[in-house]
Order: sequence, then C-alpha cells, then structure tokens
Amino acid sequence: MFFASRTRNPQVVASVVGYVVLADWLFTAPTVIFQPLSGVYLLHLAGLRLAAPWVTKSFALYFLAVAAWLPVVWIQLRLKSMALATPPGAKLPELYWKYLRVWVALGLVAFFALLIVFYLMVAKTF
Repeated sequence: MFFASRTRNPQVVASVVGYVVLADWLFTAPTVIFQPLSGVYLLHLAGLRLAAPWVTKSFALYFLAVAAWLPVVWIQLRLKSMALATPPGAKLPELYWKYLRVWVALGLVAFFALLIVFYLMVAKTF
C-alpha cells in the first residue's frame, strides 16, 4: 500500500488499498482473536504459568499491537475513500498523506511489538 501510494495515481491507490482492507479482514482480524486463545492453550499444554513475566509482557505487547492495528483499519478505509473521490489525473489530498504517515507509524509500532513478542516466546525470558 505504501508503494502504491507513492505512484500518486488515485486509481492504483484505491485498488491496492481495497485489497489491503480485504486482507486485513480475512487474515489479520481472525488472527487477532485466534492468537491469544491459542497462546493460552499452548501455555496450558506446556505446563507454563500464565503469570510468568515473559507471558504478561508478551500479552501487553500483543495488546499494544492490536491497539495500533484498530485505527489502521479505519485509516485504510479513509485512504480508500479519498482515493476513490480523487478524479483521474488529480492529486491526492494532503489529508491522504497525513493519514498515510500515521498508518506507517502505527504499522511500525505493531510490527516491533510483535517482533518482541516473538522473541519472548522463543527465549521465555525478559
């Protein structure tokens, strides 16, 4: 989506953002629900404590990532609407670029939070 936006072509942007929104609903939304449930179940199977420090930190970071993702969904819908409303050959509005910067920043927060969660799950320390 970032690179499609860099084309500055509203039709390309609207199409790609539409697919990104669809992918979020098909893949990310179910994962937001399934991942913590499966994590708790795997902790149970392994005989590990839910109150272990690395587990509580993992859940805190996971919820930070989810908190960053929720506004991303709204932003993506706004970006798609703005791109669809932009006539061919016209420039995307400045608000589009502001939202895109916020989208990137929130994506980085979620990415690094989940990267640390992955480390915690593997190392079981921290």
